[in-house]
Amino acid sequence: MAAALEHENQVFLDLFHQDGLVVCARGLGIDRLLLRFLRLYCEPTSLVLVLNTSPAEEEYFIDQLRSDGVSHLPQRITNEIATNSRYEVYTQGGVLFATSRILVVDFLTDRIPSSLITGILVYKAHRIIESCQEAFILRLYRQKNKQGFIKAFTDNAIAFNTGFCQVERVMRNLFVRKLYLWPRFHIAVNSFLEKHKPEVVEMHVSMTSAMRAIQTSILDILNVCLKELKRYNPALEVEDLSLENAIGKPFDKTIRHYLDPLWHQLGAKTKSLVQDLKILRTLLQYLTQYDCVTFLNLLESLKATEKAFGQNSGWLFLDSSTSMFVNARARVYHVPSDKASKKVEVSENISMKRDKSELKKELVLESNPKWEALREVLKEIENENKNSESLGGPGQVLICANDDRTCAQLREYIIDGAEAFLMRLYNKTFGKDEKTGDVWSKDRKAVKSKGNAKLDKGPRAKKARIEATSKQNKNNKERDLILIQTTEKTDEENIGDEAEDYKDFSSSQESDMEETKPEDFHVNLPSDTYYGIFRTPLTIIHPLQGCSDPYALTRVLHEVEPRYVILYDAELTFVRQLEVYKASRPGKPLRVYFLIYGGSTEEQRYLTTLRKEKEAFEKLIREKASMVIPEEREGRDDTNLDLIRDAASATVSTDTRKAGGQEQKSIQQIIIVDMREFRSELPSLIHRRGIDIEPVTLEVGDYILTPDICVERKSISDLIGSLNNGRLYTQCISMSRYYKRPILLIEFDPSKSFSLTLRDSLQQEISSNDVTSKLTLLTLHFPKLRILWCPSPHATAELFEELKQNRPQPDAATAMAITADSEILPESDKYNPGPQDFLLKMPGVNAKNCSILMNNINSIAELVTLSQDRLTEILGNAVSAKQLYDFIHLSYAEAISQGKTKK
Repeated sequence: MAAALEHENQVFLDLFHQDGLVVCARGLGIDRLLLRFLRLYCEPTSLVLVLNTSPAEEEYFIDQLRSDGVSHLPQRITNEIATNSRYEVYTQGGVLFATSRILVVDFLTDRIPSSLITGILVYKAHRIIESCQEAFILRLYRQKNKQGFIKAFTDNAIAFNTGFCQVERVMRNLFVRKLYLWPRFHIAVNSFLEKHKPEVVEMHVSMTSAMRAIQTSILDILNVCLKELKRYNPALEVEDLSLENAIGKPFDKTIRHYLDPLWHQLGAKTKSLVQDLKILRTLLQYLTQYDCVTFLNLLESLKATEKAFGQNSGWLFLDSSTSMFVNARARVYHVPSDKASKKVEVSENISMKRDKSELKKELVLESNPKWEALREVLKEIENENKNSESLGGPGQVLICANDDRTCAQLREYIIDGAEAFLMRLYNKTFGKDEKTGDVWSKDRKAVKSKGNAKLDKGPRAKKARIEATSKQNKNNKERDLILIQTTEKTDEENIGDEAEDYKDFSSSQESDMEETKPEDFHVNLPSDTYYGIFRTPLTIIHPLQGCSDPYALTRVLHEVEPRYVILYDAELTFVRQLEVYKASRPGKPLRVYFLIYGGSTEEQRYLTTLRKEKEAFEKLIREKASMVIPEEREGRDDTNLDLIRDAASATVSTDTRKAGGQEQKSIQQIIIVDMREFRSELPSLIHRRGIDIEPVTLEVGDYILTPDICVERKSISDLIGSLNNGRLYTQCISMSRYYKRPILLIEFDPSKSFSLTLRDSLQQEISSNDVTSKLTLLTLHFPKLRILWCPSPHATAELFEELKQNRPQPDAATAMAITADSEILPESDKYNPGPQDFLLKMPGVNAKNCSILMNNINSIAELVTLSQDRLTEILGNAVSAKQLYDFIHLSYAEAISQGKTKK
């Protein structure tokens, strides 16, 4: 582990001496701070719980502590550990990672020694809302332990920028009084990082004229769509629907936040505009992120989709859209004939009918300008490494791009060169319908001389190397296939005779692969998402996003220890991470090449992210200055109102008379809850109302309110799925058999409208495919079943409390003993359910006389032997007795003839 920095020591000491919430800027090392606390408490004498970490993050922290030589490593408590042995694990002490569901159950059942807990560390604390499981755990912990600490960490300041007093509400749920703010512009952080800043080379790459024209067209269309959206929905916040926000990553969430509650009321035009905004944002990303062929392929597929499905949003008919298509095609090819090209632009239908021989295309295949900049940087690094004796030899190189697809393209460009890579990509994408290899070969010199493309032959083949392992090589080949549309033709057929150079290069590379051993890289990393290119000096490409391991890039950074880092794409978190990485290794050189398109949406997106984080911290600073926090916020005494459960409404009073006086005795309310229900927020809200919860494993029902009331809770999606697969029918059979009052509780979100059937598809008759028909059949088949519709878990908890008033409490042992095949039946249902159901189907037998009949006979076999007079005596009704007797004894033919005689 690298040495701690000055500001990190200050943050650690502040939080160590007094509990609180630390809000750091992104990339400043909130994981390093948590790691220091983990190292401090990794000993048997303490018991510390860690909340809100994912399995991948837990694995990373354990690996880091193991590499630091910590003997008592943290343990992970999952379902694999038996319930009986968990208490023993808790008493062993140290740091424990446990899922929230297990911790809630263990706190409720006193399986965890609450008084022995040293404290709780909360990661990603901005997610702690009142009804979440982690807030429930903290409340249970503070009710049972007044001395332990609670320390919370987050690096997402922007999350506190929405809502009213969001940071104060989070602190209230965390039971902390102190708020520690550490933005990048903090004087301690800024002064220290400035002393040890890396050498930064900013390269503002100029987009080609076609790229600038396409970007302008997309922004024009985006602006038109935003104005239309505001016109159709004047209630939307105008500030959030600005063009600057529209090109940012969180814009989709912002739109969803505003429109989800009203989605069912919106017209088709608004929904179409929302979809258009998503498409246009994707086009902007593809323009700067990928090559010209991939961008054109996306555009053409959009037009084909619009034509195939008859959907047209309107923006395809704008002048800007026409300009965008023309420029996108001009980056890939151009048609020599002016007349033909005009006809292609004016009418695509005419061009589809024309003979392909008339429209031979001269390929341009415009190279990505960033590729050229990357080639220059690699050449500069190569020249510098030749004279690097004073620095201890050649330096390692790390290239970081946005996603896996970009990394795969960069790898192919560096190894094959732009010409071979774009040619192969074009043939696989558009070569299915036309043979273009000959045109490319004949007109290559002409195209180059016109300046339509900058073609780069790339490094020589002998410099090509393979990935660190054969598995990675296989994964990279799979990624390459994902990049493009696959065709039925093989590569050899598509490329044609004129691409022999590329074939020779591929064959030489394959032979080089066989000779090169994986250990040439000297890198042993668990991540399979990096691409090795050169062995000397070691050059690796790694994605910034999309890795299964959130710390994959951190692992590579510390394992490879690069001297040169090339940021092909700008990402704020990693830029800050590089600053911390350089400051933690004083004296060791680090040069960062920062490639960015000048005057592009990519640059604007990066600057907007910086501005929003700065504004979020400024708002937090103002809130902290005016925040009023009560002394009892930490809950270390009984005066904290958040820890007081509403026990008055959750008790039942019974009157007993003694010697003429009156004495009141209170009984604590209890609800038995199935273990699987602790994934939801309802148990937390029930407990908050002063009702005790007993977590057990139930086979019948989810909640047992009284000995007679059993509740099966369903969300809308669960309800539809259970009705379709028949599972709900089976559940209702079990509930109706063992409980007098079975209840089906359906929870829905009041902010989101739903409909079990389409507005215009109400049918007169019951249909087996209709959800409402199935629900109707369910109520007809189970007369005792009651259906409750609840708009939220808060309403459900209140309803449960009302249903339990003045009723006896359930017994957990009895509820657990009831299964689908259980023999434990209520007194009123002491007969076998199968014969009873069979008996009720017979003519003359109904719900009123069925119990009388079962009390007088032992079996169906005995029923068959009874005479009609005896049946009349038992049932007390001659008509019912005759119907039952005739059903048992008359054959079908006799019954038909008897019916005709009566007529």
